[in-house]
Amino acid sequence: MDSLKHLPGALTILAGLGLGLLALGTRIPAAPLVGALLGAALVRLIPDHPPIHWPTGTRTMLEIAVGTVIGSGLTATTLHEMRHLWRPALLITLALLAAGILVGWWSSRLLGIKLTVGLLGAAPGGLTGMSLAGEELGIGATVAVLHTVRLVAVLVVMPLLVRLLTMGQGGSAGGGP
Repeated sequence: MDSLKHLPGALTILAGLGLGLLALGTRIPAAPLVGALLGAALVRLIPDHPPIHWPTGTRTMLEIAVGTVIGSGLTATTLHEMRHLWRPALLITLALLAAGILVGWWSSRLLGIKLTVGLLGAAPGGLTGMSLAGEELGIGATVAVLHTVRLVAVLVVMPLLVRLLTMGQGGSAGGGP
């Protein structure tokens, strides 16, 4: 019977792994993350399913892994391009932060969600980072749902809008006008 105490965690990991791998064959943005999230959430919906107590340090290790993956994508070329892009980056960052705070606050007031959910759900961050930040406050799954909806919508709509709005402009990749 002692071996059964690990069953809830094992079942959750297997469901997350299974749906995460299955999602790889789709064209869903962040497919493995979304699939794993869905798999783990489905297990949690099983009636009387006991809560999972992750080992101490699990979240820290995941945050280190995510930071390492993101950081490994930075190159000397990326840093060199920042010489020309720091002003647009600053403007975009400030505008998105202000918009995220405003939308998060409005969502809380108008739609009755918790302010923390509204602020983190509307924050201009990625699904993984914002979900981990939300997890620290006990709202990781809720934040993940909001960011998943946002991410899928943005990745479907923005390429279409970019094509539409830049027709006839040649679509240069440079930062100039």
